[in-house]
Amino acid sequence: MKRPSNASERRERVAEILKRLDGMYPNATCALYHSSPWELLVATILSAQCTDKRVNEVTPGLFAKYPTPQDFAAVRPEVLANDIRSTGFFNNKAKSVVGAAWKVVGEFGGQVPRTMEELLTVPGAARKTANVVLGTAYGIASGIVVDTHVQRLSQRLDLTHNTDPVKIEQDLVKIVPKERWILFSHQLILHGRALCQARSPKCAECALGDACYAKDKTA
Repeated sequence: MKRPSNASERRERVAEILKRLDGMYPNATCALYHSSPWELLVATILSAQCTDKRVNEVTPGLFAKYPTPQDFAAVRPEVLANDIRSTGFFNNKAKSVVGAAWKVVGEFGGQVPRTMEELLTVPGAARKTANVVLGTAYGIASGIVVDTHVQRLSQRLDLTHNTDPVKIEQDLVKIVPKERWILFSHQLILHGRALCQARSPKCAECALGDACYAKDKTA
C-alpha cells in the first residue's frame, strides 16, 4: 500500500487498516477484570506502569476485601498500599485510589461520573484513564485511549508523527470515525501484545503488512 498523497487516499488507507483490524480482533475489549465502573477505575489506576496480567492477579482479592467505593474511602492509604504492593508505585497508587473513592463518594453519590470533565477531577484519573472508563464501562466515545501500545503502533502505522499522548489522541480522533474510537484502541492494544511487540514484532504474521511503514519491519 503506497503512502497516500491526498485526503481521499488517507481516508481510504485508514478504512483499510480498520477493516484489517476487524479481521484480526473483531471482539476486542478491555483486558482488565471488572464488574462495575468503579472497579474499572481502580484497575485502570493500578495498571499505570504495570501489566494488566499483574493487575488482574491483584484485583479479585482487592475487590472482595473492599467491595464498594465507601470501603475504599474508609481505608488508610498505607494499609491499601500493602494490598496493591505487587503493582508497583503502590504508595502513590494507594493515595490516588483512596482519593478517588473520597471524590466519588463525596461528590458523585458513590457513582463514577459519566463525563470527561467530571472524571478529570477524580484523583488518579488523567485523560487516558477517563477514556478507558467512559468507553468500556459506559460505552461513551469521549476520545481514544492512548497507552504505550496505541502510541507506538499509531506511529508505526504513520497515523501520527507526535510523541505526546494528548497530541496523538488529537491526531487519531481526526482520522478514525467516532463510532470506532472505543474498539480501535482495544484492537491496537491487543495487536501490540499479540503480534506487534516492541522488541520483536512478528511482521510475517501481521495482516496489516503493507499498511505499516515502520523502518524495523521484519520479513
